[in-house]
Amino acid sequence: MDSFIIEGGSPLNGRVEISGSKNAALPVLCSSILAQGICTYANIPDLRDINTVMSLLNTMGLEVHRMDNGRIEVDPSGPVSCDAPYELVKSMRASILVLGPLLARYKEARVSLPGGCAIGVRPIDMHLKALSRMGADITLSHGYVHASTKGRLKGTRILFDRVTVGGTENIMMAACLAEGTTVIEGAAREPEIVDLAAALSSMGAQISGAGTSTVIIDGVEDLSGTRHTVIPDRIEVGTFIAAAAITKGCLELNGVCMGHIVAVVEKFREMGLEIKEIGPHRIMVDACNGLSPVEVSTSEYPGFPTDMQAQIMAVAGVASGVSTINETIFENRFMHVPELMRMGAELDEKGNTVIVRGVKRYEGAGVMATDLRASASLVLAGLNASGTTEIRRIYHLDRGYEMFDNKLVQTGAQIKRIRGGL
Repeated sequence: MDSFIIEGGSPLNGRVEISGSKNAALPVLCSSILAQGICTYANIPDLRDINTVMSLLNTMGLEVHRMDNGRIEVDPSGPVSCDAPYELVKSMRASILVLGPLLARYKEARVSLPGGCAIGVRPIDMHLKALSRMGADITLSHGYVHASTKGRLKGTRILFDRVTVGGTENIMMAACLAEGTTVIEGAAREPEIVDLAAALSSMGAQISGAGTSTVIIDGVEDLSGTRHTVIPDRIEVGTFIAAAAITKGCLELNGVCMGHIVAVVEKFREMGLEIKEIGPHRIMVDACNGLSPVEVSTSEYPGFPTDMQAQIMAVAGVASGVSTINETIFENRFMHVPELMRMGAELDEKGNTVIVRGVKRYEGAGVMATDLRASASLVLAGLNASGTTEIRRIYHLDRGYEMFDNKLVQTGAQIKRIRGGL
């Protein structure tokens, strides 16, 4: 497994091109199952998770090709297998997003129960209950979801009693080819939901309300191929804001939708950063001043994202004062805490809250990456640290950040990837 060797202490300065959103690209790629023609998607990042879903679609019989300039072409016209095997689904939870499209288009699906990062229980029970309400016959057997329907799925009212991004995406896709109208109440509001709705609408779907808590889908007979450009990755934007903060640097970030990162920008401004728009989809982040402590509580969009909790904790670890980080989404998302403490962080974990007492600087150490965003927090700490930091098992980072180390090197970081090892 690859590792990073980081020599900390260099302020980051320069320009970073933000990649397309992984969390938007995954459901958009799965939505191609619904199409009658070729789908071409632009701004798709080159990541392990993207390659996994490409392999899954290819295994199922769709023809998927990566082209130049971040484009992927999907031809769904050939014979399609409705089987999503464990060997592929086990490595990525988003693979469950083939369930709704397969059931809607082909009236059956056999999908392995998903795996992924160990950051807490993320059950798919709400996906299955909603599809059952739409007329699907669903059974669980030997680690697989077996779903079928004798005719078209039936539009109905779906009420999610807790917010589920994947559930909202799965039901949106399934409802596009259902008979009648589906109303999703308690829907997730993330920008990735809006992007999926835009991709589906460009195929001929009838969707309204995406981005609000009530999404309405009027089913149609079929959907066409399409061309769609995926939105920028808002978590990558937040991570590079954190990188500027923790190194006292100044970064220009290109390919940013400010409307997607309001809560993140607000918290970093509270910490003393200057963040301003300097052009269309361009922001400047200036962190030359000292860092103030902050109080953060994660919540569903439009609140502060759980996917930025580890990164802002790393920054708070070198702020001048006491910060409070409260995690409300996942029950096991503090695995970065003991690793940051190995680097000198003063952290006190109390249930779903961590009290952060800022230190002057991190100390280089050997640490272990445990999940995608925890890995990013360790890289941030390493960029700040005195001495050398070795981060092992960085394959987690490759799941969600495109060319992360290259982008950091281009802005002045001293970071080297070591191939292989334990």
